[in-house]
Amino acid sequence: MFIKVTQSGSRRYAQLVESFRNAEGKPRQRTVCTLGRLEAGGEVDTLISSLQRARGVVPAVAALDGLRFTDSRQAGDVWALSELWRSLGFDALATSWRRSKTEVDVLACLRAMVINRLCDPSSKLGVLRWLETVALPVDFGFSQGLPEHQHLLRAMDVLDEYSDALGTRLATLMRPLIDQDLSVVFYDLTTVEVTGQTELEDDVRAYGRGKSGMVERQFVLSLVQTAEGLPIAHEVHAGNTAEAKTLLPMIRGLLARYPLKRVVLVADRGLLSVGNIEELGKLQAQLKKDGRDIALDYILAVPAARYGDFVEDLKRLNEAQEKRQDQTQEWCAETTWQDKRLVVAHDRQAAQRRTAARNKAIQDLITLGQEWCGTLDAQDGGKKRKGRPLSDSGAKARFYHAVKDAHLAHVIKVDLKAELFSYTIDEDRKRYLELLDGKLLLVTNTDAPPQEVVQRYKSLADIERGFRVLKSDIEIGPVHHRLPQRIRSHALVCFMALILYRVMRMRLKAAKRSESPSTLLEQLKRIHQQTVQTGDGKTLTGLTEMTPAQKSLFAALELTPPTSSDLVKPLL
Repeated sequence: MFIKVTQSGSRRYAQLVESFRNAEGKPRQRTVCTLGRLEAGGEVDTLISSLQRARGVVPAVAALDGLRFTDSRQAGDVWALSELWRSLGFDALATSWRRSKTEVDVLACLRAMVINRLCDPSSKLGVLRWLETVALPVDFGFSQGLPEHQHLLRAMDVLDEYSDALGTRLATLMRPLIDQDLSVVFYDLTTVEVTGQTELEDDVRAYGRGKSGMVERQFVLSLVQTAEGLPIAHEVHAGNTAEAKTLLPMIRGLLARYPLKRVVLVADRGLLSVGNIEELGKLQAQLKKDGRDIALDYILAVPAARYGDFVEDLKRLNEAQEKRQDQTQEWCAETTWQDKRLVVAHDRQAAQRRTAARNKAIQDLITLGQEWCGTLDAQDGGKKRKGRPLSDSGAKARFYHAVKDAHLAHVIKVDLKAELFSYTIDEDRKRYLELLDGKLLLVTNTDAPPQEVVQRYKSLADIERGFRVLKSDIEIGPVHHRLPQRIRSHALVCFMALILYRVMRMRLKAAKRSESPSTLLEQLKRIHQQTVQTGDGKTLTGLTEMTPAQKSLFAALELTPPTSSDLVKPLL
C-alpha cells in the first residue's frame, strides 16, 4: 500500500491505494479509502495526531506549537567558580564559625558575595538582584530560599567576629599551594576610597593621601603574595596609618599561620626604615630563641628621597662602570650601608629617557622665561603690546607656578624677592639628578647575586597588578559600608575573590593558555540555563550546548563542566 495525492479544484487529498493483479495477472491499483484533505489542520493532520497518541508519542507539530522561552539564566561562570571554590576546600571554612548561633547560612552568603565580585561586582543589594539572574548549583546553599539584605549583613558580622579563626583556617587550606622550604613573599599596600562623613569608635576610615595623590577618606589595605602571584594574607589598617608601621605585624602574623622554613621578604620604598631593619633582626633572634629555625631575609627598596645619602657611593660605582669595556645597557653593583648590603642597579636607557625628558622641560621653561624677559624689555623701551601690560611681579609669580607645576623648583630658582624678574639654573643640582637617573637602590641581607636581588624586586610589580585587579575587575572601592566590621568583611570578600582569580590564572598558565581569568569568565558566562514551556503545558529546562572552546576552558581549569541536573531549576 502507498499514499496517493489527488487534486480536486484547489484542494488536495490523500488516498490510501492498494496494488494488486487481476485475473489475467496484470498489475492494477484500487483506492482503499480517502484519508482526507492535506491542508494544515485538515483530516490528515488529525489522523496523524490520533495515530501518534495511540502509540504514546506526542506529535512534533503539537509539541512545538506555542513553544515559549520563559526563563534564561547565566550558568557557566557561576558553576566554574563554585567548583573552583570546592576544589580548594573552601567549604571547610564553615568550621571557623561553628560556635555562632546565627541562623543565617553564612557559608552560602560568603560564597555568593565572593563569586559575585568576579561575575558582576555590585553592592550587597546588587548581590540579591544578581542571584535572581543566575543558575546556582544544587548544593550551593539557600535551601530555604534566596537571602535577604539583612542576611548578607549578618553574615558579614559573623565573618568579622570569627576573623582570627577564619584566617587560620584559610591559611591551612592554602598551605599545599605554597613552597614551605623557600617562600619569596611580596608585601605592599594600597589605599581604598570610602564614603560617608560620620565618625565612629575604632573607625578605620580616615583622611590620608591616597595613591591618586589626593587627600581623601580611605582605609589602607596591605597584601602579601607568593612569588607565583598567590595572595596569602591581607590586613585592613586605618586610612592614616604609616606604611612602615605595618611591616612587622604582618611578618609575625605570617609566621604564626604558615610553617615556613625561610622567608625572603620583598617590599617597596615606603617600608624601609632603620627601625624596621632593626626589628627584623630582633625578630630573627627571637625566633631562634623559641626554637624555630627560620631564615628571615629581606629585600627593601631605598626611598628616592634618601638617594642623596649615597651620592659618593654612586659616583664611585659610576666611575668604575665607565672604565669597564663591557658597556651594557644595565649593570648591577654592590656596596655597604650602615653595615648592610646595598645593591645598586642602573638602567642606561631609562636614565637617558629621564634625563632627556627633564632637559626638555627645563629648556621649555627657559624659552618661556626668555620670552617674558623680552616682553618686559620691550615694554621698558616704550613698545606697546595687546592686552594688559606684563609686570615683573606678575612674570615672577606666573613663572614660579610654571616651574612648580613641572616639579623643577629644585633646579630652576626664581628670585621672588628681587625687584626685577629673574631666575637661575642650579647646574650642580641638575648634575646630581642626572647621577640618580636610572638607579635602583636595594637594601638586603640575602647572599643572592646582585642580578637576582634586582630581579626579585622587579617581580614586586605583580602585586601592583593584583591591586589593579582588586580595583578594576573586583571593584573593591569605593566602599559604602559605615561600620568597621563591615569594611573589614568587605575586604575579606574581595581578598578571597582575588585568590580565586589568581588560582585561575595559575591553572591557565600551567595549561599554556593565553586567556586572562576575566576573558575566561566572559566566555563561560555565555552558557545559559534555558527554560521553555511547550504547547501542551510541559516545562523543560536545559543548558545551552557548550562549544569546544568552552569545554577546553573547563579542562584548563581542571573542572568538570555542568549538566542540566547539576543546577537548581527556577521557580516560575
